[in-house]
Amino acid sequence: MSSTSRHPLSWVPTLYLAMGLPNVMVGVVAAIIYKNLGVANEDIALYTSQMYLPWVLKPLWAPLLEAWRSKRFWVISMEFTMAAALGLVALCLPMADFFKLSLAFFWIVGFASATQDTCADGVFMTTVSKTDQARYAGLQGMCWNMGAVVASGLFVSLTGYLHNHMGLAWVQCWVVVVLLAAGTMAAFGLWHVRVLPPGSPSTLQGQGLSGGLTATREAWGTFFRKPQIWMMLAVIFFYRFGEGFIEKFGPLFLLDGAAAGGLGMDNEALGHINGTVGTLTFIAGAFLGGFLVAKRTLPRSFFTLALVLNIPHLTYFYLAQTMPTDTVTIAVIVSIEKFGFGMGSVGHMLYMMQQIAPGPFRMAHYAMATGVMALTKWATGSVSGLLWNAVDHHYVSFFGWVLIFSIPPVILAWLAPFPHDHDEVRELDGQAVPAGGH
Repeated sequence: MSSTSRHPLSWVPTLYLAMGLPNVMVGVVAAIIYKNLGVANEDIALYTSQMYLPWVLKPLWAPLLEAWRSKRFWVISMEFTMAAALGLVALCLPMADFFKLSLAFFWIVGFASATQDTCADGVFMTTVSKTDQARYAGLQGMCWNMGAVVASGLFVSLTGYLHNHMGLAWVQCWVVVVLLAAGTMAAFGLWHVRVLPPGSPSTLQGQGLSGGLTATREAWGTFFRKPQIWMMLAVIFFYRFGEGFIEKFGPLFLLDGAAAGGLGMDNEALGHINGTVGTLTFIAGAFLGGFLVAKRTLPRSFFTLALVLNIPHLTYFYLAQTMPTDTVTIAVIVSIEKFGFGMGSVGHMLYMMQQIAPGPFRMAHYAMATGVMALTKWATGSVSGLLWNAVDHHYVSFFGWVLIFSIPPVILAWLAPFPHDHDEVRELDGQAVPAGGH
């Protein structure tokens, strides 16, 4: 069976696993690596947050990709690029100047991952019908988060096992695990050579640089002429605003010792929580979110999904207040937040896909929307270190501010515009969405 006729279940899960894993390696796991290797919290927050910039800036080059090769080509070539760059991260960790060198290679991973994200979403949106997009939304979100869980859960847990039971130094543990991540990305690339469809070709394909530059101008111009675009961008930017602070400082809080106000967990325990409990709660949340949208439509469920994502931020405030020492108790409380993230993120993804992206530059416009989402991560991550210093390294105060930052997303979700009717026909690169999607 050719890649163009394969069922979405043969490639959608691995495609989004391959998107989630490097994203979290750069955004979350890098912070844990540097924490284990002795870098200060504020430096970790500042420098690892800058690595979100490729996802912020990807709209600058996303339209150019329309003019050359297929979406499939870019996805697969970027997966092999990430495999090579992660291998170089692993090789430089034992060096004296590991911090600067590994940041540079993580930046390469970030740019490749951002490019892969753009074209992978393009493959999905131009191959799978609108009906099947809603049907697979839960699976899509679950697999992205599963890639994240593999990186921040299983890989982190493995470093804890190697350190606690095999007696390896932290740097040796991370060399092994980052090389494993590199091999995983190479395996995804090999699988996608076999099964990934090309996606619908752009009308600009084959027009070279001039066509790409024309596409860039037209993509940006048409993007900002969309009805109610500024309000929609505000919704996208703030939807996960509070979550951005938790994503950056949550793992540091769990790892910090009691003297520093943290829960004093080791990598093995943190990995088990993210990997085992996180997997189950991500699956439950993502599938329930997809089911809710399929049942009620996105406009009628969007506010509910925003509440489900933001209310569980109370969990980290509670943990910082009560300082439990029982791992099971901590796991249950953290799982509530992860369930909310899994379920709520479905609404975020579908809002960008179904309300902002539609039009002749669908892939580029979706990249612009997700760039705004990445801008949230960059902004919250960059200022989280400043907030940490402003509250005198006090986790209760830090997570108290996170609760305040979680209010605007809920208000904006209530006010969110929906200019595209649920049942209207979408146009993709000048062509209607295929009815079958298989």
